[in-house]
Amino acid sequence: MGFLDNVKAKLGPAKEKVSDLAEQHGDKIGEGLDKAAHTVDARTNGKYSDKIESGTGKAKEALERLAHKDDGGTSKPPTAS
Repeated sequence: MGFLDNVKAKLGPAKEKVSDLAEQHGDKIGEGLDKAAHTVDARTNGKYSDKIESGTGKAKEALERLAHKDDGGTSKPPTAS
């Protein structure tokens, strides 16, 4: 068994636990991301609003992928129109 196989074997249960937590508390995590983004945006006087918005969106997408472990986390969640 190689080094990467050992790492994968040890990270498997952790990934399951993170997925479960993301599924259970995804809404609270999303609210926390929004609150943090708003605080940073306010402290930078809106100078980096586009970057903050982009980063927050990517973090929320990653959260959605983690929470949707039923489909392997590979499909993208539907986007709002």
